[in-house]
Amino acid sequence: MWYQTKATEVLGIDYPILQGPFGGNLSTVELVATVSNAGGLGGYGAYTMSPQEIFDVNKQIIAKTDKPYNINLWVSDTDAPIEGVSDVAFEKTKKIFQVYFDELGLPFPEKPAPFQTRFENQVEVILDIKPKVFSFMFGVPNEYILDACRKRGIITIGAATTLDEAIFLEHSGVDMIIASGFEAGGHRPSFLKSAESSITGSFVLLQLIKEKVKIPIIAAGGIANGNGIAAALALGASAAQIGTAFLACDESNALPIHRQMLFSDASKYTTLSRAYTGRLGRGITSRIAEEISGNKYNILPFPLQTTLMSSLRKSAIEQEKWDMVLFWGGQIAPILKHHKAKELMYSLIEETNFYYDNLKK
Repeated sequence: MWYQTKATEVLGIDYPILQGPFGGNLSTVELVATVSNAGGLGGYGAYTMSPQEIFDVNKQIIAKTDKPYNINLWVSDTDAPIEGVSDVAFEKTKKIFQVYFDELGLPFPEKPAPFQTRFENQVEVILDIKPKVFSFMFGVPNEYILDACRKRGIITIGAATTLDEAIFLEHSGVDMIIASGFEAGGHRPSFLKSAESSITGSFVLLQLIKEKVKIPIIAAGGIANGNGIAAALALGASAAQIGTAFLACDESNALPIHRQMLFSDASKYTTLSRAYTGRLGRGITSRIAEEISGNKYNILPFPLQTTLMSSLRKSAIEQEKWDMVLFWGGQIAPILKHHKAKELMYSLIEETNFYYDNLKK
């Protein structure tokens, strides 16, 4: 059967369907538990959280489900120099973005303070709480961390946007690889070369990795129904990870307007932009993303750009200036149908049964 794969065997789940773990306070315990209880693998994006917050949310998850689940962190959670950015660099950014703050009647923010990485402290909690799955983006944890995960029975999953990254992940000793195609919503998790030079479609990337890598591959990007899952499995994937379709469900922590936008005609148009966070990510096209295109060298490094833009985003939402907000979403959004995560899961299973059987005929 289509659902009996190496991924389901290793992960201990019924169906090779993973819910994308959303960072930036978009994940919820309810969504994770709903997906896991339905036989998939729920995922919680924790890269913005303190160690104590990760510990607390893990307790909430295990109170809602006794099934496997995934907690996700970012290996590299900053691109900024330890000392922060210079006054000269900040003034260049201010020159570009001042007009948008003026339009909303906001004072331009002060230069963001330097950012200290949190990954090492966060991963210590992962080793303590021992979730079934620990996934990560923007790099690979060191040998000590991966070895500690193996000793604790934690399955490790890394994200690749290129064949070279997939080979690097396999050689590092991870258990599985997410092949993240450029169609996907959210940040591009490239780590060997720039995100702009690491843009390959999901199914091309899947086939390239399948030829060179022996560990299980999870297809991600441009998949939102059973047809996409069946196609990914037919091309050699061991599972599919679905992000935008679950983000649009009521159980996610996306704002109601965000979910509404994902079901609107606006979702037909998405853009890869650094304007809002400093890292390249895909969301529904906004005026700022379009106008700032090509100015990446005058944008603050991640996450300082996120800090800079936080008051603008908040005010734009309050003033309903939707064209100034980047709502995360992938290219597949126009085909979304389901508002409830349980209904989405059942539909994915039923559709994959149908399409996979037809593919095999």
